[in-house]
Amino acid sequence: MKSPLHEVTGVIEAPADRVADLLLAARPGPIGPDNLWLLNGSHQGNLSGGPERFTAHFAGHTMTVEVRKNLLALQGGWWYRGEYLIEPHPLGTRLVHRVFNVAQRGRWGVPLANRFFIGFRAGLRKNTGDLLDRVGEQLGCAAHLE
Repeated sequence: MKSPLHEVTGVIEAPADRVADLLLAARPGPIGPDNLWLLNGSHQGNLSGGPERFTAHFAGHTMTVEVRKNLLALQGGWWYRGEYLIEPHPLGTRLVHRVFNVAQRGRWGVPLANRFFIGFRAGLRKNTGDLLDRVGEQLGCAAHLE
């Protein structure tokens, strides 16, 4: 895979296995607090497939979800792939959020379709910060952007 378009990192002051238990829990069934927690509250849908590759079904679209030992990947639309990598860190866990352009055709059109990504990085940083806040609240620990 090519290098990411954007990358944002943060630290969660909890052991990597606790963070992985929260973020990587996925099984067939409704998305909820114990199943694809990352999308709980923001997306109503169901997962099918598994155990490492799922299809998330939402009203009007689907998304591929991949789960590995330390990685959650969400891929949908014609170009988007977001990866959340869980790594050990001296304070607990480092969460790396990367966004890739995976368009098979028309890769050149992705920047045009996204207004040359003006404001994209700032939005990604804010959304990742919001995610870190949610993780910290859920796990009862500090979490912050790097």
